[in-house]
Formats: sequence, C-alpha cells, structure tokens
Amino acid sequence: MTDSEQQLVRYPIPPVDAIEPPPEWERLRQQCPVAHVQLPSGDQATLLTRYDDVRQVLSDARFSRTAEGSARVSAEGTGVFDRRRPGVPQSGDGHQRWRRMITKWFTAKRMAALRPSIEAMADQLVDGMVAGGQPADLKAALGFPLPVWVICELLGVPASDRERFSYWSDTFLNLSRYSAADMEAAHAEFAAYMTGHIEAKRAEPGTDLLSDLITGTDAAGHKLTDEALVSTGMGLLIAGHETTTNMIGKMMAMLLADRTRWEQLLADPALVRTAVEEALRYDANAGFGMIRYVTEELELSDGVLPAGTTAVCSMASANRDERIFADAADMDLTRSPNVHLAFGAGPHSCIGQSLARTELQVVLEVLLRRLPTLALAVPSAELPLVEGLLVGGLREVRVIW
Repeated sequence: MTDSEQQLVRYPIPPVDAIEPPPEWERLRQQCPVAHVQLPSGDQATLLTRYDDVRQVLSDARFSRTAEGSARVSAEGTGVFDRRRPGVPQSGDGHQRWRRMITKWFTAKRMAALRPSIEAMADQLVDGMVAGGQPADLKAALGFPLPVWVICELLGVPASDRERFSYWSDTFLNLSRYSAADMEAAHAEFAAYMTGHIEAKRAEPGTDLLSDLITGTDAAGHKLTDEALVSTGMGLLIAGHETTTNMIGKMMAMLLADRTRWEQLLADPALVRTAVEEALRYDANAGFGMIRYVTEELELSDGVLPAGTTAVCSMASANRDERIFADAADMDLTRSPNVHLAFGAGPHSCIGQSLARTELQVVLEVLLRRLPTLALAVPSAELPLVEGLLVGGLREVRVIW
C-alpha cells in the first residue's frame, strides 16, 4: 500500500452490521498491518491489525494510554483516551500497585461467591421481560440493568442512579455524539457525585470495594489520594457496566443470528464457557480499540514504530487473524484454546475481565434455561448499531420467544 493510499484510511472503520467485520480489516492485515490513519480529531495515528503486533504493544509495560504529545481521539479534543485519570499512576510500579489493590476484588473465589446473586438478579430481570410481553428489547431488559446492578453492589453505589451513570458514561466514551460543553458539564457532575459518595463512605465505611480502597494501602504502604479515589470510582463504574452491557447484546445477536448455534448450546449447555470466549473473539463491533503512546522506538514483526507514535491496537481485527485462529471467519463454539485479545494483554489488561466473563456466562445459562425458544425479532443485519461512541454495540436487541 502506498503512502497516499495510507493517508486515505480514516479511523474508526465503520462496521458492516452487528455480525460482519469491515472487509478493510483483512485487507490491512494482509497488505498494510502497520497503517497510517486519521482520527476524528484530525490527528494522525498508526493502526495495528495483526495479532502479534497488537499483543506485543499491549504487553509492553513502558507504554501507557496517553501522554503529552499523544494524538487526540475525539473531534472535540476530549474523551476517555484524551483524559488522564488524575491521581492514578498510568505506568510503572505505581500503576501495578494500584491494580493489585483492585484486582483482589475480582478473583475467581470472589466471582464464585458472587455468581448465585448474579443468577438470581438475571432470573428476576427475565421475569420482568417476559411479563412485559414480546417482542422485547433484550439489552434494555437484561443487558443494561444486570451489569449496572452488579458493579453498584461492588462499589456500594445506589443502582437507582443508573440512568445518570449511563449518560455520564456515554460522555466519557464520546467520539462524536456530544459537544465539548456537554462533556465538560457531565464530567464535572460525575466527579462531584463520586466525591460526595466517597466522603459518605469515609464517614461510614462499608464492606464494598470503595470503602476498602479508602481505608487500605497499597504494597508500598501508600493510601490513595482523594483525587485517585474519585478517578478510580468513576473508571470502575464506567468499565464495570458499559462494555458488558454492550457485549451481552452482541453475544446474543451472534448466537441467535444463526439458529444452529443456539440449538448447539441447547443440546450441550456445557459449551457455555467456550461459547462466551468465542463470542468475545468473534465480536466484529468491538469499538475503537486500545491506544498506546510509544515513548521509545519499537520494532514489530511488520515494521518499526518511531518514538512519539500513537498506536491504535485493533483487538477485534487481531482476533480475526488467520495466522493465529484456524477458520478465523467462522464462529466455533467449541474453540479451545482461545487466546483472543478482547480484554487486552499485559500490564493494562482489563481488571474486571473475570467479572465480565461471569456475567456473560450467567446470562447465557439463564436464557438457555428460561427461554429455549428465544429468537431475534428482526434479521441480525437490521439490528441498529451504537453510533458516536468509542465502544461498539447495538442500540437495542429485539427478541421473541
């Protein structure tokens, strides 16, 4: 691919529909795996689409999401990737100590203990969806309220505020939907809300994650500052519901788009775990990807990234890399091992991935048990896509049963 052709690549590349990946992914993997792209802000970045390159950059502890001089993502010059989390170390030992304070809340043991209550809530939400009649929006009835309830339980935040969380979250993940003024106002409101919540927790600590962070110290004996507590609470609330909410809808769209997939799971519910992993790999509507600011020259198998490069790592394209996954274009519910990069890799991989996996597995188990005749109310190609945000997803998933 010539330089002039590279300059024509605008990112993000729009998905075809809920299921099909853009054909540009394969073309870039084959012809230009280290491609120059233009972001909505007008700034330049480098897009990585092959598995090995994406994994190498994400796994390199030297590089963080943002730094002085990195490309701006949003046309407004703001957004989740353009804002540092005040008080939270973005790399090095400090970042790892901060992560360890949080990851102890997402161990396999804790997830096993939490699983029965997640299942009970999912059953309750399915009851409500069925009572409301069909067709129903699976995302609104189950995909949105379940992850919000779970993360609010963990943080000790009232789930009754979920509509406010949703709006604030969308502004943090804005690409083109909101103005700079909208975003600044929402960010200020969210920070004030979390500040008040943390003050209340400090006065009366509970058994939740935020209370633990307020009273605890990291491995070096340091307490989190108020600024870091606010940033952490906001980040966990957004990450804890937004991506899982979208993934529940996308997973069910994938599984119901081809009836043989759903029938395979009905015949063998033991496939739920591998089916969830394959849905994560197969996701063609995963959103923007991960940014890393390359502070030192980095040699990849497919080229060199100069120091000062803003690299956009497309995990979704990497997860379709034929060099790594046999029959990568096929959804194989029995695929194992499945080394997908849906949760990233290395020192900045998703902290809450064990929780997300648990929620996705429970949703699938409950729907298979409760609604074996579940089906899409419209063809998958007609499901409306989320637009204007950094995350990929479906606005709604209409179903019948």
